[in-house]
Amino acid sequence: MANKLPPHALEISPENVLQFTLTRSNSNKNERSEMKLRHPGSTGKAIAFKVKTTQPRRYLVRPNQGLLRPGEEESVVILLVDKDRKVLLDSYDQLGDSALENTKDKFLVQSCMVEDEFTQRYPSRANAAQVTRETLDALTSMWNITAGKNGAQIFNLKLQVKHSVEPESANNPGMSPAPTSAPSSSASAQQHQATNVEAMTPEQMFVEISALRRKYDELVSFSVNLTAERDILNNTLEQTKRDLNREIAARMALENGGTTGTHPQPDPVKGGTSFFTIIFIALIFLFLGIKLSQNDQVIKFIEGVPLMSSMLGFVDNVQQEL
Repeated sequence: MANKLPPHALEISPENVLQFTLTRSNSNKNERSEMKLRHPGSTGKAIAFKVKTTQPRRYLVRPNQGLLRPGEEESVVILLVDKDRKVLLDSYDQLGDSALENTKDKFLVQSCMVEDEFTQRYPSRANAAQVTRETLDALTSMWNITAGKNGAQIFNLKLQVKHSVEPESANNPGMSPAPTSAPSSSASAQQHQATNVEAMTPEQMFVEISALRRKYDELVSFSVNLTAERDILNNTLEQTKRDLNREIAARMALENGGTTGTHPQPDPVKGGTSFFTIIFIALIFLFLGIKLSQNDQVIKFIEGVPLMSSMLGFVDNVQQEL
């Protein structure tokens, strides 16, 4: 693999698949996978790496980014969150192997060369404890700048995720099941011996520390998931409150408009003829009558109209003359 890699790439093992073995016990020693990253020494510059996943809430990656100088190695531990382990086991119990074969979980490992100026400010592997938050933020900023450059040399390696279920008989390999008739005093004595640090061998202490580390990882992952769910619930609650306030305001506006709103009054001019209009028309006819009475031709024409002559009294006048 080293002969095929560009100079800005790391040697990564495994190359294709990350294996997670699911167990039904409380201990999650097998619910983790590990990647080995190594600087092949094909360049004298340091190489930065970053690990991404399509399921950031399902897996905890430590470390998820870093920097390797020529010849240095790094072990990246990927932990499966216990809640998702139980979900996968439930799916396996219902659907069998097909529930685990169709997983779409993937990981992406990116690497690129780093300038010497930044490398001098980044602690070496021997001084890994000196890596501060500011240093990691600077590394993140460097990645953002590199990704924004056109033609930036970034090596990408995708890895598939494969889940499998460990047989129940293999949960405690090399150990025979405890007899059911064992006295309770023997169990309490074994528990006392396990918790007695002074009587532990180095191997027992290592096992105990590893178990504590796993419990700590579970607690951290649970806290992260709990915090995320709390934020989601808070956002949902605030949105619901805003919607409720808008609904109340709309209802109040409708009620106020129905009780205190004034109905439009009918326009008296549009509803009929006004008094001033009648007076105006009467005056016009009055002046018209006076004008007509002074014109003999018009009077003779009106006399020829029976209806008009009766209305104006011409007929009575004629009769009186006769």
